[in-house]
Amino acid sequence: MSSAVSDVDLPARAHHLPAALVAAVGTALLVLLPAQLGEEGTLAAVLVLQAALVAAWGPATGLRGSAGVTALGLAATAAADLVLLLPAETHLGHLLAVPGVAFVAAVLHQMVRRAPRRDVVGSLAGSLLLVCAVCGLAVLLRLPDVAGGARPAATAALVVGAALVAGRLVDAVLPRPRIAAGVDHGVLGIVVALLVGAGVALLRHTPGGLGDTLSSVTVGLVLAGVAALIALAGGYIAAGAAAEPVRRAPGSTVAMPVLQAVLPIAACGPVAFALAVQTVI
Repeated sequence: MSSAVSDVDLPARAHHLPAALVAAVGTALLVLLPAQLGEEGTLAAVLVLQAALVAAWGPATGLRGSAGVTALGLAATAAADLVLLLPAETHLGHLLAVPGVAFVAAVLHQMVRRAPRRDVVGSLAGSLLLVCAVCGLAVLLRLPDVAGGARPAATAALVVGAALVAGRLVDAVLPRPRIAAGVDHGVLGIVVALLVGAGVALLRHTPGGLGDTLSSVTVGLVLAGVAALIALAGGYIAAGAAAEPVRRAPGSTVAMPVLQAVLPIAACGPVAFALAVQTVI
């Protein structure tokens, strides 16, 4: 019994350290490139993360019709970035056109798949989630504008990255108490991620009154909480892939940590934007 549990645990835990490394690299890109190159650096960092997520999506999830899903992800990436960069005056609402058109394209993709069309709902849902993720990363292109500069945007990236890395490292060592059977994530990892996220936000906080301090801590907790929750969802994806080795695509071992690290960053993009509208990060 114990050996069987060990055989299940080891592959799952093997994702934590690579995912932590990818999260650290992604955070470094989002912080260092904009600091050195300005808006061009932000675009470069976002493009790298979008390309990595699109490339990893098919192998990591094992979706049916993965070639079409990848093509849809690339098209959505280009459209989302162009919508937020080309017009002289852009609003985040313009980005809604991308998932709207992508929904129709995803349905058409399912219709032109070769018979027998297995797992149509799963493939459709996976492709739309990928579109939402690349759009979430595109939001980071406008975060410095609404947050008040490069430093607040970098703070958001550091909070999310630190929370992801800390949570992964804790789960690699002690994934207890376990969230769900077969999912190698524990409550302790989530708690540590929240504390680290709040701590980074506090350290990056410009000294001010008590209200400003509490606001910074709240922002840190919210961003870290979203990052930890989506990282947990990545754990469910990994557990599902491990339970169905027949559907495991070539390259899934490399792709899974990329998905687990970049997807939470993508989810935090719109959240950071919404928080920045209300307060300075």
